[in-house]
Amino acid sequence: MTLPETDTRPETTDQTSDDRPEMFHYVQKNKIAESAVMGTHVVALCGEVFPVTKSPKPGSPVCPDCKEIFESLPPGGDS
Repeated sequence: MTLPETDTRPETTDQTSDDRPEMFHYVQKNKIAESAVMGTHVVALCGEVFPVTKSPKPGSPVCPDCKEIFESLPPGGDS
């Protein structure tokens, strides 16, 4: 049995790769470089666990759960 033919077209948008994150998450600043270099996993404020593979650009979509948690945290000091 063969499947019926379907109309398929490649995406016409410019994409750098298929593993582009749907949204970016807030993670501990001191863990970002280690994860990017060593491939270790980080834990986002929302609980998502993943290795850092991309850096966000201005206007990138942000995880709404991470954003809500981050905004509810007290302001941090420089120390």
